[in-house]
Amino acid sequence: MVNLPDAMSQNDVIPPIIPERLAKVFKAYDIRGLAPEEFDEPMARALGAAFAKFTQSDAVVIGRDMRPSGEGLSAAFSEGVTSQGVDVTNIGLASTDLLYFASGYLNAPAAMLTASHNPAAYNGMKLCQSSAKAIGADTGLDQIQHLATQPASSTKQRGSVHHMNLLDKFVQHVHSFVDISALKPLKVVADTANGMGGLVVPAAFNALPFELEILYEDLDGTFPNHPADPLQIENLADLQRRVLETGADIGLAFDGDADRVFLVDERAVPITGSITTALVAQAILEREGPGPILHNLICSKATVEAIREGGGDPLRTRVGHSFIKALMADTGAMFGGEHSGHYYFARNYGADSGLIAAIIVLERLSQSEGPLSSMCRPFQRYSQSGEINVDVDDTATAIQNIADGFTDQQQDRLDGLTVDCGDWWFNVRPSNTEPLLRLNVEGPDVTEVAKRVDQILDLIH
Repeated sequence: MVNLPDAMSQNDVIPPIIPERLAKVFKAYDIRGLAPEEFDEPMARALGAAFAKFTQSDAVVIGRDMRPSGEGLSAAFSEGVTSQGVDVTNIGLASTDLLYFASGYLNAPAAMLTASHNPAAYNGMKLCQSSAKAIGADTGLDQIQHLATQPASSTKQRGSVHHMNLLDKFVQHVHSFVDISALKPLKVVADTANGMGGLVVPAAFNALPFELEILYEDLDGTFPNHPADPLQIENLADLQRRVLETGADIGLAFDGDADRVFLVDERAVPITGSITTALVAQAILEREGPGPILHNLICSKATVEAIREGGGDPLRTRVGHSFIKALMADTGAMFGGEHSGHYYFARNYGADSGLIAAIIVLERLSQSEGPLSSMCRPFQRYSQSGEINVDVDDTATAIQNIADGFTDQQQDRLDGLTVDCGDWWFNVRPSNTEPLLRLNVEGPDVTEVAKRVDQILDLIH
C-alpha cells in the first residue's frame, strides 16, 4: 500500500489547474465531471491542497463512493491535503451522510469523492466545513476554485494519513432518532442500486426487527442493473415489482451516494419527497415540540399545511443543500425537507440523511394502524406536474416573459420565479449547469395542472 504522505517530496510544487478546466466541473453546490476527461487525479491533488489552505484546519476527513475512479482520486486528494502539512482521516468507502456524520463527530472539514446519482463515467466531490457546515458557491467553493489555479508548494512537515471505521458509530447515531422498542416486524424492500446504500442500509437494519430484502446490494460503480437515480420514475420499476411480489409494507430507493431516499407504498405507488417531508416533519414536531421547519419552494402546499397542523412554523427556502443548511443554522430549525428527496436534521449537524428519514418513516409506520398509503392519503391534497426541463437560449429573458404574463398575480424571486395564482401555483428556475429552465406546477387536479403547464410553456416559447 502506498504511504501517501511520502508520495511526494517535501520540495514538490503541485501544479495549478487552468481556470477554464475548473469552470467545467465546479457547480453551485459541488464539483462534478467526467472522470478522467474533466476531473482527474492532478486536479484532485490541486483541490486537496486548495481545500487544506481554505479550511485552515489541522485535519481533514475523506470518504469515497464505489466508483472505479474513486480510489485514485481519493489518494490524489489526500496527497494534496498532506502536502500542506494537514493530516487526513480516511474513512474509506462511505455514504455521503456517513461522511457528514464523520465531519460532525470528529469536528473536522470533510470531502466526499462522489458524483451522487450521475452515471458511472462521472465523479466529483462534496465538501463541507467542520461539523458538516455546507460549502457552496457563495460559502467557499469559489475560493477553493481560485486557490486551485495557484501553484501549491509543499510544507516542510507533511501531514499524515490515518484510517478510521465509523460505520458502527454512524449506525448508533441513526438509531438515536427513533424509539427502537416501538418498531414492528415490517417487511421492507430496499433498492440500493449498487450504490453506497449497500454498505449503510444492512448495517443500520441489522439490529432492527424488520424483515429486510435488498436489491442490488453489491457495491459496483458501473451500475450494472439500473442508474442510481430514484428521482426518475423508470428507475423504481424493479423496486415496485418486488414490493408487490413479496407483499412488502414499504419500498426504499436510495441514490448512488445514499444521501437521498424515495418511498414506495405497499401498492407500489411512489411517494413524493413533499409527502415524505410532511411525514417526517410531523414526527419530529411530535417528539421535539413546536418550532421552525424548513421546506424548499417546490414542495407541495400540502407540506406547508402539514407542518402548521403539526404545530410547526414552516419556513420557505431556495432549492439546494447549502441554502437549507445555512438557514437551519440561522433559525434553529429542527428539520428541513426538499421535494428532491433530501432531508436535513438539526441533530445530524444540520446535514441530510436518507437513512435517518427512512428509519423515522418506519417508526411512524410501526405506530400506524393502517398501511403506508393510508398514512400518506391526508397529504395527497393537490396534483403536481413533476419537474419539467425546458431548453431555452436565454433563461433570464424566458423568465421575464413568464413574469410579464402574470403581472396581476403574486410573484417572488427567491429562487427563479414563483407565481401564486390562488388555487394553483408554479415555480420556474434556471439550471445551475445547463441552458434550461426547470418548471414545477401544482394545482387542484390533474386536468388543471396540464392546462397550466401548457399555458406556461406557451409563454416560454
